[in-house]
Amino acid sequence: MACVAVTWARPESTYTDKWDNINVDEILESNRLLKGYVDCLLGKGLCTPDGKALKETLPDALEHECVKCTGKQKSGADKVIRHLVNKRPDLWKELAVKYDPDNIYQARYKDKIDAVKGSA
Repeated sequence: MACVAVTWARPESTYTDKWDNINVDEILESNRLLKGYVDCLLGKGLCTPDGKALKETLPDALEHECVKCTGKQKSGADKVIRHLVNKRPDLWKELAVKYDPDNIYQARYKDKIDAVKGSA
């Protein structure tokens, strides 16, 4: 789940930076906001415009190792991964089942995931 955070698509060399200034900490600190984003990603709830863009972009970002992510998106993604792995493994697992049913990305990003465990 390398880019569960702030990645949105456009056909240029990087995803749009339209939502780069979203307060990721505020989302992670609010169970209501975090659950809203996760429910959107899982198809269990309504999506905000930025949640919808994330949902559309996430598969590409995972497949291509976030190569089109801006620096802020990569930083936000790292923060989200660290939070989910360490503080919300239940949500991490649900997202992994949806976006990585064959464990391809979990294996590809194993070192990165292991590196953030315990560093919340």
